[in-house]
Amino acid sequence: MEKRRRPPRGTRKRDVPLTEDGIYAKALELIDADGVEALTMRKLAAALDANPMSLYHHVPNKDAVLGGVAERVGSQFRTGKREDLPWQERMRQLAHDFRELAHRHPKLMEYSFRRADYIRAEDPFWRGLLDVLSAAKLPAPEIPRVAATLCAVFTGLLAGELTGALQRWSTLRPAQDDGDRRDLPAPSQDMIDTMFDRALDAAIAGVENHPGRAHEKD
Repeated sequence: MEKRRRPPRGTRKRDVPLTEDGIYAKALELIDADGVEALTMRKLAAALDANPMSLYHHVPNKDAVLGGVAERVGSQFRTGKREDLPWQERMRQLAHDFRELAHRHPKLMEYSFRRADYIRAEDPFWRGLLDVLSAAKLPAPEIPRVAATLCAVFTGLLAGELTGALQRWSTLRPAQDDGDRRDLPAPSQDMIDTMFDRALDAAIAGVENHPGRAHEKD
């Protein structure tokens, strides 16, 4: 008896219907493995064992997929409010949780940090940051500006870390060491962690010394 041939991959009827959440989950797997640039709708359909055209019933294009994936990852951000803690400790917790999320999905985050719309008003990180700055007694009009500055600091620092730029810059010798052209040893992970904490301390000190906050304390 002749063996029945199976239809080509991606053309068979799926046992489980496609859903937006399932598409985003599989897209995140592919991005974690190969990066955003390697993701295509055809590759995503093949990984889902679906006809490529069937994806377009749920998402219009790759940009929409990336938006859904970013929202899915952003929903993983969970920092307890811990309003009993000083605002400085709450900010440290917020920043460390954000860094942990970036390390969990480095290829997606590296791509996302290059987009102006990466952080949105409804994002848990942004809302948490506004709450912390409100607890720091900053004037209300200044809170979004300071929050934007802190986001630029955190995302810039993490982007440098994820791309390896921070590690590379740390090996460059000072200008006065012209006689020795060899690079310095690459920093250990503990050193990178310390660098992040020092940058975080500086950011917190900047909030503590904000002129508007000092005026309110008088």
